[in-house]
Amino acid sequence: MSTRTYRDPIDLVWLATAERLGFAVERSAEVFASYDGRGTLTLSTPEHFDPDDSLAQMLLHELCHALVEGPGAEHRQDWGLDNIDDRHTVREHACHRLQAALLDRHGLRRMLAPTTDHRPYYEALPADPLADCADPALPIAREAFARATEGPWAPHLRAALEATAAVAAAVRPFVAGPSIWAVADPTD
Repeated sequence: MSTRTYRDPIDLVWLATAERLGFAVERSAEVFASYDGRGTLTLSTPEHFDPDDSLAQMLLHELCHALVEGPGAEHRQDWGLDNIDDRHTVREHACHRLQAALLDRHGLRRMLAPTTDHRPYYEALPADPLADCADPALPIAREAFARATEGPWAPHLRAALEATAAVAAAVRPFVAGPSIWAVADPTD
């Protein structure tokens, strides 16, 4: 009997990326997503995911939260955020703008869209989520985008996004039906 198991390739890409950035990833049915402030990110087990969720998408979203919250966030539980009330809504929106901006470069915006109560906000974002507008989330998202594309995480995020786009490009011609892979539009 084989000791090998199948794992989703983009999940493997994002698990390795999290590890390269210094984060351990655990799975638990007790939480949807939680960060302990000491390097361990705990994400829900697959049976608690929505149909369009993936581990890769959840990891990317959590990394975007860390980037939005900036230096030092990795030392605070849940990046210093809570979802008890609306006081961090602007920061959640900045996270969505950042995620869209990073994914747009690789045609993955719809495929790896966040799946929270704020999803309508994400889906209403303009073609350029960092374009001038009056949204208070914009300057926060722009700062986070600079960290994501120019900071120490940049090469790791770029490699993960490129690998994800390559997998999506390979899979898309074979997709039929309502698969999340059908909405990927990876660029060459």
